[in-house]
Amino acid sequence: MADPTLYDWAGGDAAFRRLLDAFYDHVERDPLLSPMFPGGVSEDHRAHVTLWWAEVFGGPDRYTTELGGYHRMLAHHIDLGITALQRRRFVELMSIAADDAELPDDPEFRSAFMAYVEWGTRLAFSNPQPNAELVADAPVPRWGWGVAPPWNPGS
Repeated sequence: MADPTLYDWAGGDAAFRRLLDAFYDHVERDPLLSPMFPGGVSEDHRAHVTLWWAEVFGGPDRYTTELGGYHRMLAHHIDLGITALQRRRFVELMSIAADDAELPDDPEFRSAFMAYVEWGTRLAFSNPQPNAELVADAPVPRWGWGVAPPWNPGS
């Protein structure tokens, strides 16, 4: 039997929406990240980012088919000028939001989840830097379990 996707393991669309709502609720109150969203984080933004995260973790490819895929996500982030401190705060708040959203807390899932958070935030930080080698057109990444598949005590 094949391992479930991280998307399915987490609880599908509803789980990722809880995650992004919890995350952006923290962002709106955070002095380091809230200036990136003057006036707060819109419903459209929350919904669009939910589609991205769902697709990345193995869910339907709606971000690609409905919103333009990787190229569109890159375009939204290329001029943000994210600082190293903001990147680290993003990671911290995403970890807290995963707890708030009651995503699975098993080490295997959280390891894969946080690996994507680290990977994605490092790209968002490095892409707009001078002399960065951008990959302007790529598929949306499809994140998997990595080296620690879901633990099954019966095997």
